[in-house]
Amino acid sequence: MLIPSIDLQGGRIVQLVQGERLAVEAADPEPWIAKFSRFPRVQLIDLDAAKGDGDNRPMVTSICARLPCRVGGGIRSIERAEAMLASGAHAVIVSSALFRAGLVDLDFAQALADAVGLERVIAAVDSRGGHVVIHGWRTPLPMTAVDAVRALNPYCGEFLYTHVDTEGLMRGTNMDAILAVRRATDRRVTAAGGITTREEIESLHAEGVDAVVGMAIYTGQLALDDLES
Repeated sequence: MLIPSIDLQGGRIVQLVQGERLAVEAADPEPWIAKFSRFPRVQLIDLDAAKGDGDNRPMVTSICARLPCRVGGGIRSIERAEAMLASGAHAVIVSSALFRAGLVDLDFAQALADAVGLERVIAAVDSRGGHVVIHGWRTPLPMTAVDAVRALNPYCGEFLYTHVDTEGLMRGTNMDAILAVRRATDRRVTAAGGITTREEIESLHAEGVDAVVGMAIYTGQLALDDLES
């Protein structure tokens, strides 16, 4: 399944290369909301909230009212997760808050699952150079994505694995790394990071992995009309 991605920064839809360099900016979200309306899942990330630089809460709430969104960005507490769900999110994507002192924070993971239901928790595990990275991909941890997924498996309904090394570059993703994560869990797995072609999406689907795509859609390299929602 293809899951289109909407990233928000400064009240606009954006796409960043490697999480840093602005490559695409859209002031009017309406055309993209219309394009994504036929998809059963849409990924919505508040980049400002993720960076601790304000947030786009009104825009998140507005988009969630119109699209079936899973929402991430700055969800560092149970209260924030509950607020996002109350705003219309179908599930919350939690990343850095699941790790503390270089380890998986099992106490927080358990408390979050108990509070909102593990089926509404998507654990985001991001990898760069073979190691989990947090804090906007700036802080590496002494563990692999597979290590993190195995530890978090009892506390979420889904994993979002991002292969940061290929994120935003539109040169393809790392199928071996994604499939290693797929084999490490019995939960649903969604992959992101450089997924560019229909062939990649179909290959992932054959392995039971959904594909989050952003840059390739916004630049027109991947035509939505040719894909099944």
